[in-house]
Amino acid sequence: MAKLPFSWLLAVLTGVICVLFTQLSFAGGFYLPEVGSPGSVGTAGVANVVNNFGTDSALTNPAGMTGLQRDQVLFGNQVLIPYQKFNSSIAEAGGDDGGNAGVLAVVPGFYAVKTLGDQFRAGFSVSGPLGGGFDFRDNFVGRYGAYQSSISGLAISPSVAYRIGPKLSLGAGVSALYTVFNEEIAVNQATSPDGKVKFEDLDDWSAQGFLGLTFQVTDKLMLGGLYRSKSDVDVEGKITFKNIANPIENRITSNLNNAKISFDYPQVVRLGLKYDATDKLTLMADFDWEDWSQFSKNVLSVDGTGPVAIVETLDRNWKDTYHVGLGMFYDLWDNHRLSAGVAYDTSPVDDKDRTIDLPLDEQLKFSIGYATRSESKWGHAISASALWLGDGKVDQTAQGVRFKGEFDSSWMFIIGANLQYRF
Repeated sequence: MAKLPFSWLLAVLTGVICVLFTQLSFAGGFYLPEVGSPGSVGTAGVANVVNNFGTDSALTNPAGMTGLQRDQVLFGNQVLIPYQKFNSSIAEAGGDDGGNAGVLAVVPGFYAVKTLGDQFRAGFSVSGPLGGGFDFRDNFVGRYGAYQSSISGLAISPSVAYRIGPKLSLGAGVSALYTVFNEEIAVNQATSPDGKVKFEDLDDWSAQGFLGLTFQVTDKLMLGGLYRSKSDVDVEGKITFKNIANPIENRITSNLNNAKISFDYPQVVRLGLKYDATDKLTLMADFDWEDWSQFSKNVLSVDGTGPVAIVETLDRNWKDTYHVGLGMFYDLWDNHRLSAGVAYDTSPVDDKDRTIDLPLDEQLKFSIGYATRSESKWGHAISASALWLGDGKVDQTAQGVRFKGEFDSSWMFIIGANLQYRF
């Protein structure tokens, strides 16, 4: 296969593999810890690893399903409302700052647990672990890095749990992950108007296993642990070029119609504890490590009907991230429960390596929730989170053009609600 000789095209196509998960960074990278339940959204995700009380344990920690004594289902939904405004200080190609680039997303969830005797439980979940994107519009100062992108994800996850004894339970499951990616990038053509590259409906199915445990140290103290494996992903689909001015370059790009981007969802280790401080107050803490250095190298392949093909590898110098969180439940009157949490995640990338298409930074999250807590068949809850996504400083040269700036406002607001039924 011949290597395409036009440097601008290589720059555009190499740059795109950075863009894949921009502004979907709800953990250290782009995992979404909230799953649409009050114990998850309402505690900033802190309760997930010590979840032995909710139907969503089928996904968050399957070992916790042994704490449930009845068959039950949970329908959840959460709305992601981003507010992200970039402020440029250098813009060699002109343009504007794009206004609020956030794109609203709705992430549904369904969870079910079936009791199979005293020791066994089976679980099933359908969740949206990814969802959102950005739209700076096509006159953005950083349009040669990217100006529009979106991703959506679906996870179908069966799981099982077994209680070994009165203190220890183990669980396991596997997620079938479906990822869909779309993106548009401007092409710098010097004296001619910008061209465009569009990646349309690149998708793939992949698998990710997970293992969990819960250990009841004392009547008041429980420990939880969860491991998620890495998942190999190759999203593939259509690529199109528009308004390419040079006749030779236009002819070559018209023969390129297929793109594939390869990357890994990284492995994760999460540990947590839950302590019943009083009859009404439960305190929680969690810590995790996410192997984002594994995600650092991406491979982009582009080919079509002609003899020209491109295979490019990019190392974004990402590093592993760490998370720490604190949460609580407080039982109010008549089986009503209040939840709250705060969490912090380190940045997966240093300032010098950050790009506008993936401006991830440190994150700080505050959450609160309310739920009914009783043994009746029906239960409901509402919860909300506010995530500060860092200032995301960027100083980047894309397609020979430099721009520099940071995010004056970079927030994500999550509003969740769910309905639970116990059989």
